Amino acid sequence: MKTVPHRLFLAAAIACAILPCHAQQPPTALFDYNGPDRMDRIVAAAKKEGTLTVYASIAQSDMTRLTNAFEKQYGVKVVVWRSGSDEVLHRGITEARAKTYKADLFYDPVTELEALSREQILQPVNSPVFKDLQPGSVSARRDRANVLVSVFVQAYNTKAIKEEDLPKTFKDLLDPKWKGMLGIEAKEADWFGATVRAMGNEAAGIKLFSDIAAKNGISLRQGHSLVKNMVVNGEVPLALTVYTYMADLGKREGAPIDWFALEPVIARANAIGIARRAPHPNAALLFYEFLLGPDGQKVFASLDYAPSNTTIESPVKNLKYTLIDPAAALDEREKWQAVFDKTMMGK
Repeated sequence: MKTVPHRLFLAAAIACAILPCHAQQPPTALFDYNGPDRMDRIVAAAKKEGTLTVYASIAQSDMTRLTNAFEKQYGVKVVVWRSGSDEVLHRGITEARAKTYKADLFYDPVTELEALSREQILQPVNSPVFKDLQPGSVSARRDRANVLVSVFVQAYNTKAIKEEDLPKTFKDLLDPKWKGMLGIEAKEADWFGATVRAMGNEAAGIKLFSDIAAKNGISLRQGHSLVKNMVVNGEVPLALTVYTYMADLGKREGAPIDWFALEPVIARANAIGIARRAPHPNAALLFYEFLLGPDGQKVFASLDYAPSNTTIESPVKNLKYTLIDPAAALDEREKWQAVFDKTMMGK
C-alpha cells in the first residue's frame, strides 16, 4: 500500500470541520458508565462479543505479547491488522468514508490518532484510569489516550566511540572528529520541529543543524530499526534519533550499542482510540482499559517502553523530556519535513 501524503489527511480533517463526514453513532452506555461494577459489566459485555479487531503500527512481536496476556486473562480474541503508521491512518479514514466499519480500536502515534479524531472516527471514553496517566495523556475530546512514550535519544557504537568522547551538546557535533560518523532517521520532521523550538530560537537551531550537516555530513536512513541496526554494525557510529527501548534491547542482547541524551530531549507518544463505529465496542473498551491499566502497562514496561500510567515504574523515569504536540505536528508536518530535508543536506 502506498503512503498517502499527510496533506491529504489534513485537508480531509479541515473538510470535516465544515461538512460532517458521517453521522455520529450514539455512544455505548459503558463508555460513560463509572459505577462500582463498571469492569464487571465491561467484561461480561466483551465476552458476549467474543472478539475485536485492532489496527496497529506497533511491532508485531510486542503486540503479540500484549494480546496473549489479554486473551489469557479475559478469553476475548484479538485480531490484529498491522502496518506502518501512515497505512493504519489511511485505512481507518478510507473505511470510514466508505462506511465499511471493520476496526474496533486503533493504535498509532498520537499525531495519527489526532488525524483520526479530526475525522470524527474515534469514540469519546470516560475512564477512571485517566487519573493515573501522565498529564496531557488524554485529549480534550477524550477520544484518544497516550498508552506509552517513545523517547528519542542519541545512540552510538561502543566499539567505535568511547563513552568519554561523547558530545555533551548538539553544538559539540561541529567538531571535525564527527565527520562521516553521523546518521539520522529520514522522516524526523516532528522531532526536528520540537527540538529547535525547545532550543528557544528556531532560526539558530536550524542553522546549527545545517552547519553540522555541511561540515561533517549527516546520513539520512529510512526507518528507526534500520538506523539502530546501522549503529550496531558500525555503518552509522552515532545516530541522532534512536528510541531508548530499541537501544536497550540491542544492548541487552549483547550488541555494541548504548545511548545517551543531548538536551533538549524529545519524546513521541503512541496512543489508542476506540472506533466510533466499532463492530465490537465492548470488547474494544475492555482492551482499551487493559492497555491503559496496570496489567497492560506492565507488559509495555517489560518491553523497555515508557508507560503512560504513572503507577508503573518507567525505564526512563530519570530522563526529562518534552512531548511532541500532536496538533502542531499534524498541522506543520509538511513545513517541518521540508525544513528538515533542506537542513540535513547542509543547505
